[in-house]
Amino acid sequence: MIFIYHDFGGTHSTSLAAAYHLKILDNPEKILSKEEVLAVPFFNKLKKKDAGKIFFHGKDQEGNSVYTIGRRSSKLVIPSLLSFCEIMFSRQQLNEKIIFSNTSPVVPFAMTMGGFFSRGLGINVIGVPLLVKGAQQCCKHVSQLVEETKETARTSEGQRIISIENKKFQA
Repeated sequence: MIFIYHDFGGTHSTSLAAAYHLKILDNPEKILSKEEVLAVPFFNKLKKKDAGKIFFHGKDQEGNSVYTIGRRSSKLVIPSLLSFCEIMFSRQQLNEKIIFSNTSPVVPFAMTMGGFFSRGLGINVIGVPLLVKGAQQCCKHVSQLVEETKETARTSEGQRIISIENKKFQA
């Protein structure tokens, strides 16, 4: 299987989701320290020019690949990827189940503002503390989202492409 976590910027909630999925972060009950948050691969590292690029984070314990993508404000990125996957399946160029999971619903206001200040305006002195606070607020929900994404992938018989919006996690 291939898991692709997506959100607006592709560098905050998606990076946390990939880290929980890959067991880089393994205790959702623990409030992460600033150092732990900032050590998450790709967390607050991507730029606007990275939008639409798919980043590989690693393989999970079952050998499934985990990726992230930032879609920015485009509502066309995920439908385009879904359509492309259908083409690849129809041409027998793809034989793995693909799961797209939207992490945007778990993003708290502090993370939204932190991303705006840090990535949008380049004001890290304001943005980074807000991002850390936001990550600390949402880590339990991110972990739950990841576990539900994995369960949906496991239990969805006959579906090759799965898109999960995760609206129940709305912050």
